[in-house]
Amino acid sequence: MKTTNPVLSRLGQAAERERTAGYGAYGPPGAAPGYGQPYPTAPDYPAAPPAVRPMTVDDVVVKTVTLLGITGISAVVAWNVVPASATGAAWIAAAIIGLILGFVISFSRMANPALVVTYAVVEGVFVGMVSKTYQEFFGYDGIVLQAVVATFGVFFLMAVLYRARVIRATPKFTRGLIAVMGGLFAVILINLVLSLFGFNTGLRDNGPIGYLFSIVCIVVAALSFILSFNEVEEGVRMGLPQRYSWVAAFGILVSLIWLYLEILRLLSFLQSDD
Repeated sequence: MKTTNPVLSRLGQAAERERTAGYGAYGPPGAAPGYGQPYPTAPDYPAAPPAVRPMTVDDVVVKTVTLLGITGISAVVAWNVVPASATGAAWIAAAIIGLILGFVISFSRMANPALVVTYAVVEGVFVGMVSKTYQEFFGYDGIVLQAVVATFGVFFLMAVLYRARVIRATPKFTRGLIAVMGGLFAVILINLVLSLFGFNTGLRDNGPIGYLFSIVCIVVAALSFILSFNEVEEGVRMGLPQRYSWVAAFGILVSLIWLYLEILRLLSFLQSDD
């Protein structure tokens, strides 16, 4: 079955090139020395490259847990090390750097574990500063733990729904969800720019519009796990090299962080109404 995901298609082509690269004039594995050449050119012939180990679901699970651990440790360190006076600056700097790294990883065709790990560290600082602001500066006691529990609860629920095929990443579903995610990102970016110039749209405020927008973001973030699970499944089926498990884990981490932040915001609205 041919995948409808262009990124996975490109990665699949790259994996195929890796599996066949290095044979050149020496031919496929098992061919006699000098295959494809009229005469041997040297007494020693280079051995065929070792087989590229394909990624598995277990690889993605291990990488995802690793990235979550790095993000969590980075968040705890930032929470306890960054002084209160520098919280805002650290928040903004980490958000900008994380956004840039996220775009580089997303649009790059190569899996770079070091870059993905760096992203996890930077996002840990960002998440730590946001969490500290909500719990200590805004005074929402216990909100961080509640948001963490809710985030992983939604994650495991979506995993169960995907496993049971209740929700499937059909081509129509994938195209529609990607379009909605792009639209939400554009709205959030425009809203941020307007807020810098003193315009308040109410999208991120404690009010009917803010509630509705947060719920929409939570639903979309939750559905994005379906795309991530499908990418893992397709990547395993296509035999992508093991290192691409870092890319799959990165996608899951991005969705988890987005979901956590949206749940954190919604919980702050609910606590403000108490």
